[in-house]
Amino acid sequence: MPSEDQIDTYETTRPLLDSLYEEVRGLCKKKPDATLSASKVKLINRLLKDVRTVLKDEPEFKYLDLLDDESLPQNSDVVLILSQYTAAMDTFHSNYHGWDDERKTHRWFPDE
Repeated sequence: MPSEDQIDTYETTRPLLDSLYEEVRGLCKKKPDATLSASKVKLINRLLKDVRTVLKDEPEFKYLDLLDDESLPQNSDVVLILSQYTAAMDTFHSNYHGWDDERKTHRWFPDE
């Protein structure tokens, strides 16, 4: 079960991750082999580090890498990595968020 901090971080980072994924996917369609700039890699990794705090206890965590800031990745590489993070966040949400019959609402099920 996730902590309240993990849930808060999920709520903050998920829309940013989705937006970033769509943006890079668009770049990839235009120029899949283009290399990202160092500043973009730094920005993306900053977000991914926060996402990793959400997913740190999940089985998928071992497959989630940060972008290599020494050999700058191509757009297609970034799309692949971001898709893995997006899938892991989907699984996190489906595992810990759902319908509460008692309260008659959707909610998170954190550590209590």
